[in-house]
Amino acid sequence: MQRIATMIASATEIVCALGFERNLVARSHECDYPPGVMKLPVCTAPKFNVHGTSLEIDQRVKSLLEQASSIYRVDAAMLQQLRPDVIVTQAQCDVCAVSEKDVEAAVGAWTESTPTIVSLSPNNLADVWHTIEHVGIILNVPQRGETVVRELKERVNAIARTVVHLGTRPTVACLEWINPLMAAGNWVPELVAFAGGVNLFGQAGKHSPWMNWDDLCQRDPDIIVALPCGFDLAKTTLEMASLRDRKEWSKLQAIRNNRVYVTDGNQFFNRPGPRLVESLEILAEIIHPEAFHFGHEKTGWRRF
Repeated sequence: MQRIATMIASATEIVCALGFERNLVARSHECDYPPGVMKLPVCTAPKFNVHGTSLEIDQRVKSLLEQASSIYRVDAAMLQQLRPDVIVTQAQCDVCAVSEKDVEAAVGAWTESTPTIVSLSPNNLADVWHTIEHVGIILNVPQRGETVVRELKERVNAIARTVVHLGTRPTVACLEWINPLMAAGNWVPELVAFAGGVNLFGQAGKHSPWMNWDDLCQRDPDIIVALPCGFDLAKTTLEMASLRDRKEWSKLQAIRNNRVYVTDGNQFFNRPGPRLVESLEILAEIIHPEAFHFGHEKTGWRRF
């Protein structure tokens, strides 16, 4: 039986969707879905205090990166003891999770075995589908990977078909960080389009860009959706409350029309795996509540 360790939450979800939850022997500190993985040994940890405001966290991360330091630790001794055959990590973002170079450094001194390191780097939805199929090939279940992807695409296309018949496409600003402001990039602009909105900031397939208040006020979106990386609903709601102190806030039409929403970005939008389809469902409920009711309100999103 293949022994698998995952260094990023999306990889854990992909491995489980492919039917290999029982093969997991280790996980990262952020892997918490499906719930059964919580019993696994944790082999990573952040080097910074993850508690505090979005501004404080941003400053801590930038300080570590300026020192050319990785912001995560890998427990090399634990990994070696657990003897995984496959380690799934990522090479997309040094801030998001343990990187490929962190894993390579951790296993570089092993002599008795050499695990296969699978590094995922999705930038858009097509890449996400490809990574699922790629992991399926690595785990010797290529057909299962194709089946999972086909079922996910069918759910996406079902929403897209409904959107075609809707009359309006509201403008949407998706915030991936709150202080300083950052727009959501990568797959999020695609999700907004599939859900029947017009994405105003961030480009599909490109990393999330910083933005400023002048940009937000000038574009004046119909809808604002907060989906900060690593924040759940409660934390996002708390952070968004600080924006009310800005004089520009009350002038935005999204605020005037009560169309500002907070989401659980940590569980959904920030994980490039199977639950991006649930993320699309959340956006569809938010952007077109007259047409979509998937039942994610209160658990995946709420009105701010």
